[in-house]
Amino acid sequence: MHPSEIRTVTTEAELREIVPEPPRPLWDKDIGRIDEHARTIIAHSPLVLLATSDAEGACDVSPRGDPAGSVLVLDSHRLALADRPGNHRADSFRNVLHNPRVGLLFLVPGMNETLRVNGRATLVSDAPFFDDLVVQGKRPRLALLVDVEELYMHCAKAFLRSSLWDPATWPDRGSLPTLGRIVKDHMGLKDLSADAIDADLAVDASTNRY
Repeated sequence: MHPSEIRTVTTEAELREIVPEPPRPLWDKDIGRIDEHARTIIAHSPLVLLATSDAEGACDVSPRGDPAGSVLVLDSHRLALADRPGNHRADSFRNVLHNPRVGLLFLVPGMNETLRVNGRATLVSDAPFFDDLVVQGKRPRLALLVDVEELYMHCAKAFLRSSLWDPATWPDRGSLPTLGRIVKDHMGLKDLSADAIDADLAVDASTNRY
């Protein structure tokens, strides 16, 4: 494909020629606070996607998983997410230190609609609410305190189009590479087998979750 064949959109005016302005209610759906319905969805969500960016705007999205109800609603404008053991890169946390703006997408298994939350995050090393973030007897070392500025529901179309929750559409796991194979190839690890890497990853996943 030659670059001349690609028609880019560079202004909002050009965008609106293709995607018309939405009806006013679609702007007004942002309530900017955590109401009873948002509380219910957050309480049932075992997985939230956390979007951050650094000072230069380089973006990152990180999945955060815990038993449903582990994300704390402190009040109508504040959430707390615990840090759990990971790869120690701390990409999200490093970003927040330079740019506190974050986006959250709460998923509930079997529910096609999602809850979107945007706001400002603060990295916290201790607070009274840490006692409520304990899972399997492990108290987190860090947490993100999110001041909610925008909150609204996202419709079901993406999940309906993808059939994400329909097992009949899921690929055979055997047709996909294992993480060990991917790590071996990405990092050029000639002296380690994919099976050995997978075995080490399985041990870490089972013994270092909290």
